[in-house]
Amino acid sequence: MAISPAAARPEPASFRDPANRVFHVGDEVLRGLDTRAAEHWRALRDTAFFPALVAAGKVCATEDAPPALVPANARDPWAAVLRHERIPFVSHPYEWSFTMLRDAALLHLEILRAALADGFTTKDGSAYNLQWRGAEAVFIDIGSFEPVRDGEPWAGYRQFCQTVLYPLLLTAHLGVDFQPWLRARVDGIEAEQLRPFFGGARRLRPGVLTHLHLHGAMQQRNAEASTSDVRAQLRAAGYSRELLLATVRGIEKLVRRLDRRPAGSHWSDYQRTCGYSAQDRAAKEQFVSAALTAGARPRLVLDLGANDGRYARLAAGHAEYVVAVEQDPAVVDELYRTLRAEGHRRILPLVLDLADPSPGGGWRGVERAGFAERASADAVLALAVVHHLAIGRNVPLPEVIDWLAGLTAPGGAVVVEFVHPEDPMARRLLANKPDGLFPDYRRDTFERLLAARGRIAERLELPSGTRTLYRAVMGG
Repeated sequence: MAISPAAARPEPASFRDPANRVFHVGDEVLRGLDTRAAEHWRALRDTAFFPALVAAGKVCATEDAPPALVPANARDPWAAVLRHERIPFVSHPYEWSFTMLRDAALLHLEILRAALADGFTTKDGSAYNLQWRGAEAVFIDIGSFEPVRDGEPWAGYRQFCQTVLYPLLLTAHLGVDFQPWLRARVDGIEAEQLRPFFGGARRLRPGVLTHLHLHGAMQQRNAEASTSDVRAQLRAAGYSRELLLATVRGIEKLVRRLDRRPAGSHWSDYQRTCGYSAQDRAAKEQFVSAALTAGARPRLVLDLGANDGRYARLAAGHAEYVVAVEQDPAVVDELYRTLRAEGHRRILPLVLDLADPSPGGGWRGVERAGFAERASADAVLALAVVHHLAIGRNVPLPEVIDWLAGLTAPGGAVVVEFVHPEDPMARRLLANKPDGLFPDYRRDTFERLLAARGRIAERLELPSGTRTLYRAVMGG
């Protein structure tokens, strides 16, 4: 079937480089290239390193497509159009755990080394240039590749520091979670923001003096100089591709050394302390499996409050892709490490506070889409979540139900667990709240609200008698 360029939707995050632009046409991901970018693409396509990286799954699969598929840019028709592999679920670096960001960094540096050895470089160093197939990182910004010019530094170094290296230093050396910092600014953490935290003896920690203090000082010293002046000075000083490669290897060695294995938290031990009996757990797993197989095979399942991934794994047996959302970065990191060791490519673990999910960000608030805009799921698992939102975070029950419905595609299913007020976990939460604060937190109210947004197809009271599971089909 012919596709009209009028059907192409520009990707809101793809506008900063005028040489190329990404478009969506149905499920297809297309990229328009101007004349120079098209020349770079043809040269890139004929290298040895690029096809090898694509074949290894480290760079997204890319092929030529008819130029007429996307609308012309503001000046001239695109000189070439590329068709890219579609990533199952787009995530942002502030939704990744520490080890996820570190592994993405190492892949970016590996790709850069391979490119430099074959006469290419990457003009961007942003963490946003990478995405995930489950627990496998993949480089997606094909438009970032360009021929290397001898005597010039890596153009993406500052971006890499701000969106990758500085967040890693913050967490590895200070034990501070980087996610709120990255979420606050789409361009990442500036050197001057981080430098005050690394005074005294902390200046001597790995990577700090070279990449934070000295880099920041050089930026200040060259603030008045043009990029071409700085490049000319480096060439005159004998800066070579060999020195650039050595620099990249040094950064790679540093990133490999950075680590954080946090102590256990309440959530990391939740499966042992949550109070489920063996009978409850067996009944719950059977209900969830039946709910996920009641209709067509789900393309996308959201597991909200995934914890150690028990139900995400169960869902992965019945769905094409599962996004496992958990608030605690330590829990997500542990789950990611386990999935990575297994080579799992159909479960993506993400750090997300369900009561404060990722909003839209960047230019005009749409450059980086909010979680709700990305999450049109065929099935949503909300197991042992509602009471934490309604009681623990004071979110009214109608708001919780509306939120779950909003994450679900029309005709999709919500598999939700209601923890009764007399359940030990609910009583523990209520004990820390003023009396009478939640008069509407009742099973009959919950069922009425759920039925107003969809059709309750199944319900099951767990053997403990204080928790009920529902499968509701959401309306169009």
